[in-house]
Amino acid sequence: MAEAARNRTIGFIGLGSQGAPMAERMLQAGRLMVWARRPESAADLVGKGAGLAASVEELGAACQHVGVCVVDDAGVLDVCDRLIPAMQPGSVLAIHSTILPQTCEDLERRAAERGILLLDAPVSGGGPAAAAGTLTVMCGGTQEAFDSARPVLESFGSRIVLLGPAGAGQRAKIVNNALMAANMGLAFSALGMADALGMDRAALAELIQHSSGRSFGFEVFARLPTPAAFAHGARLLHKDVNLLGAILPGGEGDNALALAAMPFLDATGVTKEG
Repeated sequence: MAEAARNRTIGFIGLGSQGAPMAERMLQAGRLMVWARRPESAADLVGKGAGLAASVEELGAACQHVGVCVVDDAGVLDVCDRLIPAMQPGSVLAIHSTILPQTCEDLERRAAERGILLLDAPVSGGGPAAAAGTLTVMCGGTQEAFDSARPVLESFGSRIVLLGPAGAGQRAKIVNNALMAANMGLAFSALGMADALGMDRAALAELIQHSSGRSFGFEVFARLPTPAAFAHGARLLHKDVNLLGAILPGGEGDNALALAAMPFLDATGVTKEG
């Protein structure tokens, strides 16, 4: 992390499978304070030297940069309703969750009223890439917010791109994740044709891995024993496919990625959950 970031206290909220290794990368690079609804989930980081805030408000007041990586819009709003009033003018709030672009646009306006810079900065790559410091970070916000946040983002990201104003990062992440779901859906359909066409399914999967039809989504699907084995990831992809339908100008009818993705997502069982 650049010297400018080393001189800040960095805050982080959202110690899930991707957020925890992101936070550990930050800790390796400088001062870190975390907050968790379940303090035990922060025990490993605290044991390695991170500070533990007693409240969201305490973390916001103490930190010059705060990253948020909780699951959905409701969680982000719950945290930011407490963070924004507590944070100091000139500090940076980075939203790493995948949520509606409009939520980030509204949060940026609220943050600006307090003199706080907001960057929407969802990430792609998963826990292993976070641990390796090779996440892709898709950013939306002002150039000032991007430049201020970048030294911190570089602790866990290797490709960091500013795509436009607040919300642009979310739009890119939603399209990316919906495309991943669509590629897995196409893989599901393609390998499902093996029996009908008299081919060995495993041999076809191996062949495609070395042919022009390959994709990362195909590689992931081909390793699954059954679609249900991907249920955890499918829940997140289903959420993002729905987010894409919500933000497309033509609505669900124009969501070609959803049409490709849904047979696979249905097969995982997550679309039938209440």
